[in-house]
Amino acid sequence: MRGEPSCPKCGGRVRAPGLFADSWQCDVHGTVHPLQPVVPPSVEALTVAVKRAKVPVWMPWPLPVGWLFTGVTCAGDDRSGSRATVVACSGPGPLGGLGEMLLVAEELGVGLGARYAGVEGPDPGAHMSMDKPPQAKLLAAGRPTPLWHLSGVPDDRAAFAGEACGLWLWAIVWPEQSGLMMYDELILTDLRDAGAEVELVPCGALSPRLLA
Repeated sequence: MRGEPSCPKCGGRVRAPGLFADSWQCDVHGTVHPLQPVVPPSVEALTVAVKRAKVPVWMPWPLPVGWLFTGVTCAGDDRSGSRATVVACSGPGPLGGLGEMLLVAEELGVGLGARYAGVEGPDPGAHMSMDKPPQAKLLAAGRPTPLWHLSGVPDDRAAFAGEACGLWLWAIVWPEQSGLMMYDELILTDLRDAGAEVELVPCGALSPRLLA
């Protein structure tokens, strides 16, 4: 498990602000919001992520039957706050077996959603056919939110993206067949608005998807 910040776009090492730069730097991608180390899922870890977030911390709430919270991480530092958040959940897939989901909220250009989706980033770009009707819809913070099924992602997953609260919302699911659950009008809650309900979130084992 990584113990130091990394580049949200490539996972490479980053340099902290110093004498010659006032921002975090990746040798490949230049100025970035550093991805913080992944820690085991717990209510405490989730609470910390919620408190530092400047963007939504999305979670299906209530969770689908049998599903658990399996990790959270964020991109940003103590000075700027989190400019991207990722919440992992796992549970029974719609066609059997284990299903896994990552929900990413991020500002333009952070690149974390594209990395987990396995596409060229930093944003959905050409992978998102907005000239066609959205393939999925969900409720995000009480608002109907269309999502487009992204093209060009690896065969082992399905990825959807759209806009919620003026920011990118990505939903990446494994295996690809688990994408069927995106057509069931999931209800997403921004955990910044959940208050004490955060303490009721059931936790499972850390999702390896967060370490990709």
